[in-house]
Amino acid sequence: MDKNVYTIEEVDQLKAWAEQTEFPEEMQLDKAIYIPDVKETVRRLVMQAYVCYENPRLQGCLRLLERIKARIEEEKRS
Repeated sequence: MDKNVYTIEEVDQLKAWAEQTEFPEEMQLDKAIYIPDVKETVRRLVMQAYVCYENPRLQGCLRLLERIKARIEEEKRS
């Protein structure tokens, strides 16, 4: 998760994952991050990722997407 930049292909993969994933209505990602509308948040983060993916200073949206993805996949395994 400590990437400097993402490729367009990696952003496309995150978008494809988001399009086929069933999201919970809300999520407490950690102590500081509560997401009241996960589906809408992911949709907006993907849109932002297409704008920011090449800029290492604007990777927050991609890191957050990766964390949401990891959390959802972890919950599926449980």
